[in-house]
Order: sequence, then structure tokens, then C-alpha cells
Amino acid sequence: MKKIKLDIGNVLLILFLVLLAIPQTRKPIQVVISKARMLVFSPSITKSEKQIQLPQFEYLLTQNNGTSTAISIGNGRVSFISYWATWCPPCIAELPSIQKLYKDYGDEVDFILLTNEQPTTVYPFLEKKGFDLPVYFPKMKAPEALYSTSIPTSYIIDVTGKIIVKETGAVDWNSSKTRELLDGLLLK
Repeated sequence: MKKIKLDIGNVLLILFLVLLAIPQTRKPIQVVISKARMLVFSPSITKSEKQIQLPQFEYLLTQNNGTSTAISIGNGRVSFISYWATWCPPCIAELPSIQKLYKDYGDEVDFILLTNEQPTTVYPFLEKKGFDLPVYFPKMKAPEALYSTSIPTSYIIDVTGKIIVKETGAVDWNSSKTRELLDGLLLK
């Protein structure tokens, strides 16, 4: 019978893989990895290379209480739109930075966090995590320029409807670069 020699690195790798296989530990591990990626590998917010001009439109949405609402995009206010889900580890990883940005800019910027999940899933999640964010449920198909099959995908749109930033994946939205960008857009 052959003896297998395991060093500490192999043992840790096996333990990590086992923990990833367990549903209760998989998601928290993925969130931690996404947060680490945001800090180490994720580039700072960069302006879109090809800035797309959206036509002014009303985003038809449902609020948490079931009430329909419409938020104007490209009608004189800066908009922050983020597509996300409670089951998405990168989405969860970036929510604290969005919360901080919303706390400081929520009166001046339209924050629109969109999900296709059920309110009965979303609101207990937000409450449990301590988030106070403007979450909506879309009642219409997103304009083609805002359509993405990846989440999280977030946009910063200027007062005229021009997409200034489009980011896919977890990003530190509370960065000084994002704040400088928003400050500049709000001065115009």
C-alpha cells in the first residue's frame, strides 16, 4: 500500500474545496473572495471608452410596497443604476460600498438598484444585512444600452442620459475616484 504524503498546502486546499462543496459555507466564502478581489484586483472606476447617449426615458418600476413608479433617466439628474441579486456573491460584496455612496449622495443622485427577485426574498435580505437602499423591481425591459446578462452590472449616467461609467463585477463604489466623478457630474 502506498503512503500519501500531504503537506500543509495540500491539506488547506482540500479543506477549502470541501468547504466550497458545502452549500452553507460556499456563499460566504465566495463573498469574501469577491471583496478581496475588489480590493486587490478590481480596477478603479473608469469612464466608459464609448459613451452611449440614452434617449430620455421613464424607467417603470415597482417599489417594495407594490406601488408603481417611474424614474426619469436623462432628465436633469445623475443616475446610478445597478442590476443585482441576493444570491450573487459579487453583488453582496459591493453592496456596502454602494450603501456608503448612497448615504452621502442619495439626495442628489437617483440610486436605482434593480433585481428580478421576489420582494419576499429581497427585503428580509436587506434587513438582515442592515442595508437601507432604494431597491426596485423592473416593470419593463431595460433599454438595449443598459441590458447585460452579467450581474452585478452598474452604470453612472449623467444629467443628459449619457452613460459615463459601466462596470460589470464587484467594484468599490465608495472610492475617491467615484466620488470625484459624481462631484464633477453634479456641478454641471
